Amino acid sequence: MTPKLPVPDLNYLQRVLLEMLAIPSPTGFTDTIVRYVAERLAELGIPFELTRRGTIRATLKGRRYSPDRAISAHVDTIGAIVREIYPNGRLGLAPVGCWSSRFAEGSRVSVFTDSGIIRGSVLPLLASGHAFNTAVDEAPVSWDHVELRLDAYTYSRNETCALGVNVGDFVAFDPMPEFTETGYISARHLDDKAGVAALLTALKAVVESGREPPIDCHPLFTITEETGSGAAAALPWDVSEFVGIDIAPSAKGQESTEHSVTIAMQDSGGPYDYHLSRHLLKLAGEHEVPVRRDLFRYYHSDAQSAVTAGHDIRTALLAFGCDATHGYERTHIDSLAAMTRLISAYMLSPPVFASDAQAGKSSLERFSHQLEHDAQMENDTRVPAVDSLVGRHSEETP
Repeated sequence: MTPKLPVPDLNYLQRVLLEMLAIPSPTGFTDTIVRYVAERLAELGIPFELTRRGTIRATLKGRRYSPDRAISAHVDTIGAIVREIYPNGRLGLAPVGCWSSRFAEGSRVSVFTDSGIIRGSVLPLLASGHAFNTAVDEAPVSWDHVELRLDAYTYSRNETCALGVNVGDFVAFDPMPEFTETGYISARHLDDKAGVAALLTALKAVVESGREPPIDCHPLFTITEETGSGAAAALPWDVSEFVGIDIAPSAKGQESTEHSVTIAMQDSGGPYDYHLSRHLLKLAGEHEVPVRRDLFRYYHSDAQSAVTAGHDIRTALLAFGCDATHGYERTHIDSLAAMTRLISAYMLSPPVFASDAQAGKSSLERFSHQLEHDAQMENDTRVPAVDSLVGRHSEETP
């Protein structure tokens, strides 16, 4: 009989998520949220170390140290940076991360100067219907067609510079969180603060259950996923399995929903590991966790960045279902609960292949099978039987 999973503390998940949403953390401006997550790990008694720039590398000890596994979520979010100071004192912006200016229009923001914080709003260049009539609706959508209006007395470039504003200042967008009684959670930056909250909650559940994982597990909290490098330099150990935690778009043409956890089978970098992905699917089935499979066409992850960096690891991706990703996002507590339970199940599961403790295999004896060779060949009608090839060769040989 499959042992029951520890029950996740969903009140903790929502509290931690709300507290993280209140901390601005566009890529490149993540020190404060790194400190917050490190404090949560310390409360749980989980040892960790920091890289020079702030990626958190923790260790949840298991009965064996090898083959070990890593589970990664990212604390950085999309945002913007000051690109230009216009003659009228307003600011031109460049995006941090990949997202459309359509979702920036109308947002309240904070500009972090070298000396303080200035509030403001992001507006289209033609922002007043009373002044521009239907031309407002005809304006193109791009970062070249929005500007940041500061809440300060400034109507010229010199006045804005006198406020201490400079090119390169970070701009953080207000999260505007709302948690409804029906279980829906709406906010900017659920990607990937909701994933971080789920990972912390799963760690809390496993630690408080007193159960010892079969192998060492390394929770990672990365700081540059939105700009592509993510977990590239985050693995000092000989990790054999790597599971990324991120967001799943719930949209037309996608299979993900806000009420289940998604296992991504492929993203822009190609397919995820066959065996690790199906190990997660099997765990979801055993523990009755609602799960979907999906493909992400325009998507990168920490797992992909680790493989691109040259790590010889099996990778998979767990994601919570979310509507309007990289916009004003919405998920449901159902999806976060399902993700948390599946993370716990994975941490408490045996390795996919114990033989992965040895990176180099000199024999096929312990190498994996996706389908048994004979069954695969029998089912492929395009491949002639070996006997017929040998016979034909014999007849044609003088």
